[in-house]
Amino acid sequence: MSGMGSSLQVGNPTVAAAFRAALIHQGIIIAVIFALLLVAWISFREWLPAARAADSASGGSAWSLPAEPAGRRMLRIGFGVLWIFDGILQLQSAMPLGLPSRVMVPASASSPGWVKHLVDWAASAWTYHPVTAAAAAVWIQIGIGIWLLVAARGTWSRLGGLASMGWGLIVWIFGEAFGGIFGQGLSWLFGAPGAVLFYCVAGGLIALPLRAWATPRLGRRVLAVVGLFFFGMAVLQAWPGRGFWQGTLHGHPGTLTSMIQGMSQTSQPHFLAALVASFGSLVAAHGFAINLFVVITLAVTGAALSSGGPRPLRLALVAVTLLCLADWVLIEDFGFFGGLGTDPNSMIPLALVVAGGYLALTRVPAAVTVPVTAPATASAAEPVPGAATEPAAMSGTDPANEGATAPPARPAGRAEPAGEVGPVPDARPARRKRRLINWPGRCTPAALRRSVGAASLGSVAAVGALVMTAIGAIPMASASANPNADPIIAEAIAGSSAAFDYPAPDFQLTDQQGAPVTLASLRGKAVLLTFLDPVCTTDCPLIAQEFRGAGELLGANSKRVELVAVVANPIYRSIAFTQAFDRQERMDKVPNWLYLTGTPPQLTKVWRAYNIAVQTEPAGAMVAHSDIAFVIDGAGHMRQELNADPGPGTASSTSSFAAVLANAAEHVLRPS
Repeated sequence: MSGMGSSLQVGNPTVAAAFRAALIHQGIIIAVIFALLLVAWISFREWLPAARAADSASGGSAWSLPAEPAGRRMLRIGFGVLWIFDGILQLQSAMPLGLPSRVMVPASASSPGWVKHLVDWAASAWTYHPVTAAAAAVWIQIGIGIWLLVAARGTWSRLGGLASMGWGLIVWIFGEAFGGIFGQGLSWLFGAPGAVLFYCVAGGLIALPLRAWATPRLGRRVLAVVGLFFFGMAVLQAWPGRGFWQGTLHGHPGTLTSMIQGMSQTSQPHFLAALVASFGSLVAAHGFAINLFVVITLAVTGAALSSGGPRPLRLALVAVTLLCLADWVLIEDFGFFGGLGTDPNSMIPLALVVAGGYLALTRVPAAVTVPVTAPATASAAEPVPGAATEPAAMSGTDPANEGATAPPARPAGRAEPAGEVGPVPDARPARRKRRLINWPGRCTPAALRRSVGAASLGSVAAVGALVMTAIGAIPMASASANPNADPIIAEAIAGSSAAFDYPAPDFQLTDQQGAPVTLASLRGKAVLLTFLDPVCTTDCPLIAQEFRGAGELLGANSKRVELVAVVANPIYRSIAFTQAFDRQERMDKVPNWLYLTGTPPQLTKVWRAYNIAVQTEPAGAMVAHSDIAFVIDGAGHMRQELNADPGPGTASSTSSFAAVLANAAEHVLRPS
């Protein structure tokens, strides 16, 4: 009934079912692609003698390659697992409809207008295509995670880091509203500056060439930056007037107490809720002491990380680990409970970055020996005789040896002893020259077959992960450029439509210009028919805009379609009211729009013929009527009945109903 629109709940079964179907469909495609890549790789390795020879450990010369630095391996594996975990969290059925309204928009609530504008744009794009966007997020994040895990070194590994950084920036800006750094109440305890920013940092570090990890310089810089961050967060935490020094303020919970109490109310195991609630009571009673401890710990930890001394760094690593774990459990409440958690929040990523920086400072990778006969692969390091290698790590573990140089390379055809890793003299210019000369040759079918056959399993898996990421990214990019909402929204609000094929009841009414109109006079054109109250201020204007949008979507086909509405008000039924409604809703600019009226007996006859219930409240205060749209083909046959209830009446639902109407009209226009 008009004015009685149903709301679209985040767990709507229609959208949830469409989301699951999209995931299954895309998952099958991904599985087939992985299988084809694996079969092709195995086949080429069996067919090509060179590939089989590369697998043989006997005979031939060897080349010593730098193993992956421990710090880089920590970041790559740690954040690879996190991306996969985040992708799994995106599988929740509430994600398609709940993420924009309950995660994205609230994240920007206290931010400046320009931040809200960016986030609202992204949220709008998501709400217009909820199933596509939610499924895309799943595959992009799982794909990036697998990519990082399987590609240990070389170009593919660095590209995985760039992919992690790029997608992380998108999520940080549009999903986390820049981590809330422009909003009020910024605090390290609450996850500032946003969890995904640390994913971006880690991705950038992974994308660096191995020579950047060869000395402790990178580790020192990472720890120094994190130290400054901790010190800045300590100053911000100590700033008076922000409510962190009071457990309770004028009988109301302080800032930290309120946060903890809110987290304890989320859906989670009882023992966790009890633990968080108990800590909230402790903060309420001793807010000053708790905040003082946090401020001092952050400041001291920041100073230790920036000092560069071995002992302070070890103590700082322990302090960061314990502090992050405590905050993650007691304040952030693990970050993913409550039904719409998208990641484990910022503490685990921050701890991984600190641990990676520390390992980059103190650990040295060992050399790995590979056969010279094996062609360079995507997942292996690039050097071969006559080609450049990544500079080796320094030979000592003392951070003071930062300026040490790598040992000289040994001649081609001889394996270097473990621990001695170095580039071939003048190899890098030679490799560049080979690339310039041999690119056309490498693109021939035979060369491609050899490359595939010589590739490692990690390279094949990385290609599959790239395809998985693309299967998510391409539909999302396409959907964001489409201004028309997915019809699934209209179906979720109104339910599925009913199909018919019988003669539609005729009528004899008058249009908004006073000209007589019958259904028979519209033969040869498809008719989209509905019933509207010209003085309604709720559903009827929305339905009119849906019809207007359908006409725009039809494009050239709109000349073959009539958009027709019949007055659904026995009191306000004159042509003056229909014309006023048209002007108000800009329907007077739609050339194929007809708003029909007539005498009470004429209207009553049409209402009964189309089973439209019209109820007039006492004194004409309100007229309630059925929100139905009918699709009639050019032969005058009823073909489809649609529930036109606009539900929540959002821009996306209006656009979605318009798409449904346009699709229905195009369907009956097609030749049988």
